[in-house]
Amino acid sequence: MSSSEHNENSEHTNPAVDGSELIKFDNVTKRFGSKVVLDNLCFDVSSGKHVTLIGPSGSGKTTILRLLMTLMKPEEGTIKVGGHYLTHEEKGGKLVPAGEKHIREVRKNIGMVFQQFNLFPNMKVLRNLTEAPVHVLGLSKEEAEQRARELLELVGLTEHIDKYPSQLSGGQQQRVAIARALAMRPQVLLLDEVTSALDPELVAGVLDVLRDIAHTTDITMLCVTHEMNFARDISDDVLMFDAGRVIESGAPEKIFSDPEHERTREFLGAVL
Repeated sequence: MSSSEHNENSEHTNPAVDGSELIKFDNVTKRFGSKVVLDNLCFDVSSGKHVTLIGPSGSGKTTILRLLMTLMKPEEGTIKVGGHYLTHEEKGGKLVPAGEKHIREVRKNIGMVFQQFNLFPNMKVLRNLTEAPVHVLGLSKEEAEQRARELLELVGLTEHIDKYPSQLSGGQQQRVAIARALAMRPQVLLLDEVTSALDPELVAGVLDVLRDIAHTTDITMLCVTHEMNFARDISDDVLMFDAGRVIESGAPEKIFSDPEHERTREFLGAVL
């Protein structure tokens, strides 16, 4: 996959060089008991690109996002983010399991929006957005609040800044969750079926916000979704997964209009 300029807002270490692979999976295998969820998986995402993972439930898509968030670790293979190993580090010329400090530093470059909103229920919207930038990134309260206000304007929620999550609709909560992920100035934004827990009438508003982010920023996005029109709109590349492997990949026009693999045709025939 080709590349473009990386996220100008990123202030962490591990910057991606223009033209580089920002995310790289190299022969990654993940098992749950005897079930192989990812099977010797190799793929990469270039800086600034928007890549969507599609495929049937259980094909390994969400597992990829959870590995990138280090909510789980692979049994085999390596993952790199911004040129740095995620769950390994090099010591004495050998790759060894990484310590927590190394993992935290590399993971700072990654933001994730989950199916469930995962907001702090005891904090108002503003503090939901400022808590991590202050305590993890070391921003001043003033700088974090300014950033939060800009992001709430981006997602159309300025007037709800002093409300608690329970006072918001599901769609509004998900937009706060998107703003909170962006507040950490990640290089990569992971989106895991972010509309699946929403009532149908709230889905369009959240997708519109994500389209706006995709079209007006250069943040790298890795998206798992069943919203195929959205995937067609925002993606540079679409990867079709089946049984823990990429069976087909390409531009959205190619995958959605003229897929080569019979399994892709079957899947799209069922969801489109």
